[in-house]
Parts: sequence; structure tokens; C-alpha cells
Amino acid sequence: MPSARLAPDAAAFYAAQSAFSDPNDLAPLYADLPNDPAQLACMARNLMIHRLEGEPFGCAIPQDRLHNDAETRYLDDILQIIIERDAAPLTQRRDVRDRFVGVCRDFALLYCSFLRHAGTPARLRAGFADYFGSNGFHSDHVVTEYWDSERSWLLADPQLADPMIVDTWNVDFDPMDVPRDRFMVAGKAWQAIRAGRADPKSFGLYPPQEGPMCGEWFVAHDIRIDLAALNKVEMLLWDTWGAEPDSDEKMTDTIRALCDQVSLVTSDYIPFDAARTLFAQNDGLRTSRTVLSLAPFNGPREVTLRSGPGSSTSTSRSPPRPARRTTRR
Repeated sequence: MPSARLAPDAAAFYAAQSAFSDPNDLAPLYADLPNDPAQLACMARNLMIHRLEGEPFGCAIPQDRLHNDAETRYLDDILQIIIERDAAPLTQRRDVRDRFVGVCRDFALLYCSFLRHAGTPARLRAGFADYFGSNGFHSDHVVTEYWDSERSWLLADPQLADPMIVDTWNVDFDPMDVPRDRFMVAGKAWQAIRAGRADPKSFGLYPPQEGPMCGEWFVAHDIRIDLAALNKVEMLLWDTWGAEPDSDEKMTDTIRALCDQVSLVTSDYIPFDAARTLFAQNDGLRTSRTVLSLAPFNGPREVTLRSGPGSSTSTSRSPPRPARRTTRR
């Protein structure tokens, strides 16, 4: 099999840390990390537990961690929480009671940070997984896409890098090479809906929900999250900015046309320059300095993002808007 090639500018961009994935002053913690992508996925998995995994791990997750850990936006802050609970090297598996309590985005961000440290181009991808026992429902999810010189871009799900979790969900594929028909990136999901090949109500939060937490608008939201991540702006999954609908009733032809355009650069094949240009030049798509974070447990608040690596932490204030109650897979 011939080696795949990645354009030098794209390789350099995705191999460098972002303001969100940078360990900053905690970079010495990475000193003994391996370079192998599979080993790094296991390490990320062994430092975290998902909000919904208390039962399979036999662990009662403290309420404060359940509510607050996944609101941690930047990787250096995540690492700080991890080492405060157990100061062992990152290569050491944590007791589940000492792990960071996150969601899929946090597993993917930590793993992406590890890969970038190793010099492997990597990026987060937002989309929908069909492998959480959902009988045709596509669950809102985030994975890590990393560059393999023999096979091009591969999807990896570090949340599955534990045999018990694989068994829990009856996963029948390699978590380091998730089939693209099992995890649909947001742009591909949108295109399937627009072509009439998929029911928009089959895309949304896990467990499958009727009503407001699935549908066309939800896929449109994930397209924006994915485009931002492709530009190394790895937002929390409940962040919103610009004019964004929060129900199918508020979808318009103008919004659909914009999503059609974005889907062309957020599908399986990513035209690097086009994805960068679209994000940079469209005020409605580019993240603003201040975003509205609709926190599932803590309620909505406006968050001012860091301007770059090493700058001060986000600040927030609560606006008069109700939160969407979500449990992201």
C-alpha cells in the first residue's frame, strides 16, 4: 500500500497545539509519553471516566464532579484537576474514583493533545455514532481524527479504549479505526438528511430522545462545532454563538443553505484551505470572543474565551436565558 501524503501546511497546523489543547505550564507532565497512537488512546481513557459511566465502572460519581468537571474548557485546567486528585505520572492508570469526570469531547481533546505532542497531526471531529446500543439512532458524539502515513486520516474513539467499555456496547470494530459509516461526521450527516437518505429525528442526544434534543437543528449545531474544531477551536459541545436556531421550527432556508455550504468542508474529505477560509471569513460561523455556554447542569452563562495559549482563564456571567438540559455522550 503506498504511503498517504498530507500537505505540509495542514500537517504543521494539526500537529501544533491549539489554545484549547495546549498543556502550557504542565507540559513537563508529557515528558515520558509514548508516541504510539494506540498507547496514547489507552492513557487518555485511563485518566477519565464519562459522566454516564458510573454504573458500568461500579462508581458513584460525586455530584460536584458530575456537574463541574466537563465544564473545564482548556486542557491545562483538565490536567490540573487530574494531578490534584492523583499526582502519579500520566502513564499510570487512575482509580476510577480519582479520574476526571468528562464527556466525549474531553476524551477526544486529551487524546488529541497527546498526539500533537508526539508530532502526529490530529483534530477533533463532531458528529454522530450509531454504536451506543441505540437501534438506528445516531448519538451526538466527538472523536479524534489522526493522521496515519499509510492510511490517511483515521477516526479514533479513545472513550472505547477500555475492554470493559467495548464489551458494554458490543463494539465490533477497532476503536483506533472507527468505520465512517458507524461514526458520521456532522457534514456527512447533514448531507444524508438533505438528500432524504436519513431521518433528521434519528440524530441527537443519547439515550434516544423525542422532542427538542434531536432533529435538523441539532445536526446544524454540530456542523458549527465541527467546523470550529477543524480550525483548532475545540469548543464545549453546548457552546453557541452567532444566530443559531434551537429548534427545527426556527430553521430557515437561509440557515439550510449555509449548512449546505459548511457540509462541503465538514465531511469525510476536508479541503484544508476551504475550511480555514470559510471559518475565518464568515462572521456567523467564526467563534466570537464571547460565547453563550448552555451548561447542562450549571445553567447558561456567557464565557469570554482565551485569546491564545498562556493567556488568562475564561470569565463568565449568567445571562437571562434558559439552559438546554443535555447529557452529551
